[in-house]
Amino acid sequence: MSNQITLEQNKLLEEKTKSHPCYSGGCQNARIHLPVAPKCNISCNYCNRKFDCVNESRPGVTSEVLKPEEALDRFLKVKSRFNNLKVVGIAGPGDALANFEDTKRTLTLIRENDPDVTFCLSTNGLMLPHYAEELSEIGVTHVTVTINTIDPKIGAKIYKYVYYQGVRLDGEKGAEVLINNQLAGVKKLIELGIITKINTVMIKGINDKHIEDVVKKVKDIGVFINNIMPLIPAQGSAFENMPLTSNKELNELRAACEVHLKQMYHCKQCRADAIGTLDNDCSIEFSNRAQVKTTSVIKNVVYTFAVATKTGAYIDEHFGHTKEFYIYRYENGKSNLIEKRSVEKYCSGKSDCDDEESKFHKIAGALEDCSAVLVQRIGFLPQKKLEEKGIKVVQTIGRIDEEILKVIKRY
Repeated sequence: MSNQITLEQNKLLEEKTKSHPCYSGGCQNARIHLPVAPKCNISCNYCNRKFDCVNESRPGVTSEVLKPEEALDRFLKVKSRFNNLKVVGIAGPGDALANFEDTKRTLTLIRENDPDVTFCLSTNGLMLPHYAEELSEIGVTHVTVTINTIDPKIGAKIYKYVYYQGVRLDGEKGAEVLINNQLAGVKKLIELGIITKINTVMIKGINDKHIEDVVKKVKDIGVFINNIMPLIPAQGSAFENMPLTSNKELNELRAACEVHLKQMYHCKQCRADAIGTLDNDCSIEFSNRAQVKTTSVIKNVVYTFAVATKTGAYIDEHFGHTKEFYIYRYENGKSNLIEKRSVEKYCSGKSDCDDEESKFHKIAGALEDCSAVLVQRIGFLPQKKLEEKGIKVVQTIGRIDEEILKVIKRY
């Protein structure tokens, strides 16, 4: 079978790419990530995959792992609600290709029910040379590969080990095998006409001075776009105490790399079970956990909560986009709105959040009497700063009164 891409196929790929929110610059189409891939075959020093972790929003986190048949059921439910659902992705919580049979089964079931939806997946690339052709055959048109380095010496600092073909490879040896397979796999994807995005985690003091070399290399292979992401120092990981990257530093590196290859500025570093548009994740509404109602009353406690809400009924707004927090007091089993507090938006512009300390301190000052802040989403840096001030941060979606009760019961 020829790998030559016809003009008609190329036109179809262009249309699918325009409708893909991650590849197109953040269009308002919905996507669904199906968490059917729990196993991983490498150990990254920045990773700590947690299940049932509703209080975090980052790659590798999901509320539950689904079987392929459960994934199909969730897809059909989401499709019935969102007429702009255009993309089905598999992004973990482990690696899609380390769980290839479940990944393949899931996509096959969905294709039988929807001939037009776009398939994409994310992978560390270790098994990519082995599965690239099968991915093409089952209709995957977009693949994201995480490549953090092309130097095994740097790789040995990022990856604890690589588990390949039944053998554990540590240090530089494991990094070398991973890098070789990543580059070989990406070349195969390009030859097959699969649109390829490279994710790169910027780790200060480890690979930040090397990333431009990575970008030049993948550009020469024919990659479509590069996405440089800041390290999220996950609690419990080897890198949990690594220094943070500011938006200024991140965007300076993106600008330098943009000379070589198109850069992505709108990445949300989504969970493995994300649903909805990039700006409005409603995954919790479709999880099995969401079907359990919390009805018990907790008395003899008084707490104050700041809620980010657009509607006044649901927790449905990003911390950085909030101009007014709704302040609720929980007492004697009831939550009551006591006031609204205006603040200056933390995020200015479409993709950047301000790094000015003065702006954050004003917001934190307005919330200093609150036990917790309930938001749909928040960046790692403001979350860390709030929690250092003793203010709990909870990322969730749902009715305000119900979510406040869940938070009290949980903490």
